[in-house]
Amino acid sequence: MSVKEATKTAPAPVRTTPEPPRPTKKNRAWDEAPRWQIYLPLGIYLLFTLIPFYWILLFSLRPAGSTSLVPWPITFEHFEKVWTDRSFGTYFANSVLVGVATLLMTTLVALAGGYALARFDFKIKRWFMLALLCSQFVPGALLLVPLFEIFAELKMINSLGSVILAETVFQLPLSMILISNFIKNVPYSLEEAAWVDGCNRMTAFRIVVLPLLRPGLIAVGSFAFVHSWNHFLFALMFLNNQDKQTIPVGLNSLMSADSVDLGALAAGGIIAAVPVVIVFAFIQKWLITGFSAGAVKG
Repeated sequence: MSVKEATKTAPAPVRTTPEPPRPTKKNRAWDEAPRWQIYLPLGIYLLFTLIPFYWILLFSLRPAGSTSLVPWPITFEHFEKVWTDRSFGTYFANSVLVGVATLLMTTLVALAGGYALARFDFKIKRWFMLALLCSQFVPGALLLVPLFEIFAELKMINSLGSVILAETVFQLPLSMILISNFIKNVPYSLEEAAWVDGCNRMTAFRIVVLPLLRPGLIAVGSFAFVHSWNHFLFALMFLNNQDKQTIPVGLNSLMSADSVDLGALAAGGIIAAVPVVIVFAFIQKWLITGFSAGAVKG
C-alpha cells in the first residue's frame, strides 16, 4: 500500500474544543456581585422610604393626645373629621373630576399631535420639537399670571374647567414627545398594508396602530392623572369657593399659623395617597413597558 492510499484510508483526527473554565470566586465577573451588596442598599432605601409612611399612618390611627409609637387602640376619628367636618369628600370628588378630565384631554390631544410628529414631515418640525423640549424648563409659577388673565376674560375663574385646561396645557409637551416616540416604534409598513387592503388613514390608525400604543397611552395618561392630582398652584390660584377646591388645597387648609392638627393632616394625607397607590399598583406593568418603549427612538 502506498503512502497516498494509506493517508486516504486513515480516519481524520477528531478535534476537541477545550471546555471554558468555570468561574471561581477569584475571577468572578463584575456583574455577579454578592447578594448582600444588593440587598443592603435596597433595605436601607426601603427603610428610609417606609418610616415617613408609618409615621403618617401612626398619627392618623392613634387617638388625639396619644404619644404611643404603636397605633393602639386604633381609631378612625381623624378620618371622619376630615371627610365630613373639613369637606374632604367634596375635595376628593373635585380631584377625581380634574384628574380624569385631564387624563382624557391630554391623551387625546397628545395622540393627535404625536401622530403628526411621527408620520409627517414639515419645515419647522425640528424647531417645533425643540420648542416642546424647552417648554419643560419653564416653571408652572410663570404661567399663573397669563393663564389667570386668559381665564378671567373667558369668565372661567372659580371653575374646575380652568384647572383642567391649565393642567392639560402643562402636560401636553412631554406627552406629545412620548407619544411620537411610541408611534415611531410601530412599523410604517403595517399602515401601508392596511391602506392596500382598502382602509383610509384614520381606519388604519384605529385598527393597526392604536392597539399597539396601549402601554404608551397608559403611561402618558397615568402621568397626567398623578400630576393633576398632586398639583397645588393652579387649584389655589383659579378656585376661590371651598366647594370647588381640590385635595392639595384642602390639605393646606388644615395648617394654620397658630396650630396644626397632626391627626387630621395625617388622615388627609392618607386619603390623598390611596388613589395614587391603587393606580400605580394596577398599571405598574404597563407603565414600565410604556416608558421603556417611548424612551427609544425607532
